[in-house]
Amino acid sequence: MNRFSPSVQFFLSGRHLLLSELSFPQDLIQHHLNNGYLQLEDGIRKEGRIYVCARCGNRDPKMFASFPCAHCQKFCVYCRHCVVMGRVSECTPLVSWKGPPPDSITSQEWLQWDGRLSEGQETAACAVQNAVEKKEDLLVWAVCGAGKTEILFYGINAALQKGERVCIAAPRTDVVLELATRLQKVFPLIPITALYGGSPQRNEYGSFVISTTHQLYRYKEAFDVVIVDEVDAFPYSYDPTLQYAVEKSRNPSSAMIYLTATPNETWQQQCRQGKRKFVSIPARYHRHPLPVPKVRWIGNWKKSFEKGRIPKELKDWTQNRLARNKQALLFFPSVRMINSALPLFQTLHSRIEAVHAEDPARIEKVEGMRRKEIPVMLTTTILERGVTFPNLDVAVVGAEESIFDESALVQISGRVGRSADYPDGEIMFFHYGLTREIIKAIRHIERMNRDAKKKGLID
Repeated sequence: MNRFSPSVQFFLSGRHLLLSELSFPQDLIQHHLNNGYLQLEDGIRKEGRIYVCARCGNRDPKMFASFPCAHCQKFCVYCRHCVVMGRVSECTPLVSWKGPPPDSITSQEWLQWDGRLSEGQETAACAVQNAVEKKEDLLVWAVCGAGKTEILFYGINAALQKGERVCIAAPRTDVVLELATRLQKVFPLIPITALYGGSPQRNEYGSFVISTTHQLYRYKEAFDVVIVDEVDAFPYSYDPTLQYAVEKSRNPSSAMIYLTATPNETWQQQCRQGKRKFVSIPARYHRHPLPVPKVRWIGNWKKSFEKGRIPKELKDWTQNRLARNKQALLFFPSVRMINSALPLFQTLHSRIEAVHAEDPARIEKVEGMRRKEIPVMLTTTILERGVTFPNLDVAVVGAEESIFDESALVQISGRVGRSADYPDGEIMFFHYGLTREIIKAIRHIERMNRDAKKKGLID
């Protein structure tokens, strides 16, 4: 008898797991191995003198260690990089499904959306659908607030109609949850699987998956379409093992769609030279130009805060917003600087708050901004992307600091003027010396506005 179990098929299809992660009886697993439905692969392999982790692609010698292994009775090498997902060692194989794929779920029409795309969105949506159908790679270079999610709808629908598996990889859990909720409304007939650390759906088979990039370590050749949201964002852009995981998760014949408002310099150059296929949306859906940052020198602002004083230019700017009842975000380069500055700003208004990644009240404070209970928020780059407040001015304090590279400054600038009701706003770079990154960010935004005007996408 060589029949396979559908439960094993659905559980393992497209996955790349440790044997210990399988909850099936040993004789059932052995039956599937004997009949060639499962494939075992060394978890750690050696290429010359270099160890390589088959799950996360780690090659860094410092991220491997050895331990006295009770299983093989030897000192066994394991990968420290992905150990939080279960230990991969020399004697622990990874298992994947090699039998028939699960039956596809097809339908005439999965997408149920009656919205309209702008001209720029329409062009990009066609390019995305074309890349999905032709199994090509495509970069979508779209300004902050262009409506990137909507341009994916038709491409995703085309893939699902053919019974293909789709994955959207995002940098953070909160983005995964937001996208899952939003997309489930326009694809109501297909269950969306949301994967993140501690996700209750982590053992489910899904035709439409939205996942943090870290969860893709557990997949291999699973998806026909992979969409990487905010490809420039930390940690994906800085961690080659996450890039490896995303590549490993796609089928050999698949489409890869990259989304970003701020491609790195290499990718920008490849686009200009015709070496990378891309589509650009240089304008927001409301047809207003992007607010261009202003710059203002404020001297040695660190010294001012150390002396218990807000630099005069920054104080005047903040008081002006308070007087006009205009909400504002003030971006600082570090939590330490925020902690020293917050008490000084609270003398201007008692409801001024601060937020950073480790703040336990982070979600509540962001909601307080949305409800307009907080007039001014001091923040790290944690709010540089993924949040929208409709009527906002923004300032960067210490824009010359290295954390504020071109990408960060463009993303921060993109918090301003996102709403059709409030398409204007001010973005101010307060600095103690102009940097190349400041100039590049301003030129980036000006270039997008010029391109949008040439294409007739802004009024």
